[in-house]
Amino acid sequence: MVNLMKRLRKLQTLLDTRLGTGAAVLPSIASASKEFPAVTRLHLTYAQRLEGGHQGARHFWRKCLPRLKYHNPGVPMTVQQTTDQQGPAALSIYFAEKASEAAKVVANQKKVQDSHAPAADTNEEAIVLNIKDFTYQQIWDRVQAITNAQQVSGTAEDKEQLKRWKDIQDKSGADRQRVNALRQAKKDQERMLAVARGEVDKTKQV
Repeated sequence: MVNLMKRLRKLQTLLDTRLGTGAAVLPSIASASKEFPAVTRLHLTYAQRLEGGHQGARHFWRKCLPRLKYHNPGVPMTVQQTTDQQGPAALSIYFAEKASEAAKVVANQKKVQDSHAPAADTNEEAIVLNIKDFTYQQIWDRVQAITNAQQVSGTAEDKEQLKRWKDIQDKSGADRQRVNALRQAKKDQERMLAVARGEVDKTKQV
């Protein structure tokens, strides 16, 4: 049973990487269009601590970037973590040749500079998104909207495995509650016996 649980946990980790927020395929040179050019790389900058509006950026790094990298192994993705809580929380997206108009519109809504982001090459154009005070889901929604990243849906087998894992977790939760109830009942019984013994001892002393 232990080995089975280990295998299931590894499976869950793999499914968490393959599916969920950020699990999407970015436009490549082969799939790009005039409206949505190819994405050549990404760079994320945020501060180490959560205060100052950096919480969403940090969660984006932990929850979304691994999935995005999994489905886009050829797209370089770099991260700069700083100690400047007042500094920018920014996501730079690099496009082949020219950025999409949608990307420029979003980037111009709340401009920010990121000195930590690499300079764009001669065949690239980069836009910088100000992501301070955004949740990781809001950040991802903006990325998906301006890149036209295609969400990856789980297969029927993936969904069955997820259901199986959920069933096991639900059963484990019920088992924990049952064991905790038994332990509590045992403690209550021991407490009652201790009180009863104390009363008997008092009677003997009288």
